[in-house]
Amino acid sequence: MSQKRDYYEVLGVQQGASADEIRKAYRQNALKFHPDRNPGDAEAEAKFKEATEAYSVLSDDQKRAQYDRFGHAAEMGGGFDGGMGDVLSQFQDMFSDFFGGFGGNGGSRRRQPERGRDVGVEVELTLAEAMTGCKKEITVVGAAPCETCAGSGAKPGTKPQPCVQCGGAGQVATQRGFIMFQTTCPRCRGGGVVISDKCESCAGRGSVERRSKVLVSFPAGIDAGQRLRVPAQGMPGVAGTAPGDLYVDVSLTPHDTFQREGADLATRREVSFAQAALGTSIPVVLPDGSELEVDIKAGTQPGTVLHLRGQGVRFVDGGGRGDLHVVVGVRVPTSLSRKAKKLLAEFEAELDAK
Repeated sequence: MSQKRDYYEVLGVQQGASADEIRKAYRQNALKFHPDRNPGDAEAEAKFKEATEAYSVLSDDQKRAQYDRFGHAAEMGGGFDGGMGDVLSQFQDMFSDFFGGFGGNGGSRRRQPERGRDVGVEVELTLAEAMTGCKKEITVVGAAPCETCAGSGAKPGTKPQPCVQCGGAGQVATQRGFIMFQTTCPRCRGGGVVISDKCESCAGRGSVERRSKVLVSFPAGIDAGQRLRVPAQGMPGVAGTAPGDLYVDVSLTPHDTFQREGADLATRREVSFAQAALGTSIPVVLPDGSELEVDIKAGTQPGTVLHLRGQGVRFVDGGGRGDLHVVVGVRVPTSLSRKAKKLLAEFEAELDAK
């Protein structure tokens, strides 16, 4: 007995620790050193058993009182009676919180029919479609319950039989030390049933590939990277359960002359030297087909950015529009006639004279 470590030290708590502190400390030790988390680690298994033994004493008020008075010597006198049955019962209640329950205590719940599967697709829109909003017919492909066997996987006229190994629970209980654990049944693979005569349409899978067409509405202002959820347009469920949802991820086709940043648009427009010097007005046609006039003030320099508020993309929530940014470029002629050169020389001389 002298070689045993103090139970409080084993759990890492003070001697006056409360019952909740002892319980919490044991949970932490058990999770850390449990054999399932440390396969083949003899040291971890020994620490797990040591922590279990400490908790079996310190969690019982009577045993704890005897231990506090006599230490490990209380074990020699038979003071720690009651057997491990009571301890196992306590541990089953505790471990059900984080190991999913034990066989015979609600752990044999049958699987309930699940709703249909969700389906995800990606749709590429043009900038014009994103600005104005549009509707597109989308092909949805996914696994749906087989209509021949109604999703059971069994040949018509037959039905799946409860698995004899797990009794239809889909899980089997195994014991390791003092603890009972549940694992997926190896015979039915968690389904709870075994199919002897498989449906020919789905080869016993219970599902087949299904293609369907769904009309999806894209709101004006939608942007790349955003996702639309279309309720109940995924795959149908089994036995009348609700269908899944359709998730549409949006991407945008690059535009030739416009760039989009959120709700703002940016474009580049070039004017002649004379137009930049004298001022002018140029038309700009937006991707959605709308046209507006942009004023170029006299003396506008190359690279000037004109900001037109409220002329960008509509906010997807309908609360106004972003801005349009027009970068002004100046075209410099690369080939001049003799007369053009003479006029430019005279123009340069006139500027120098000022």
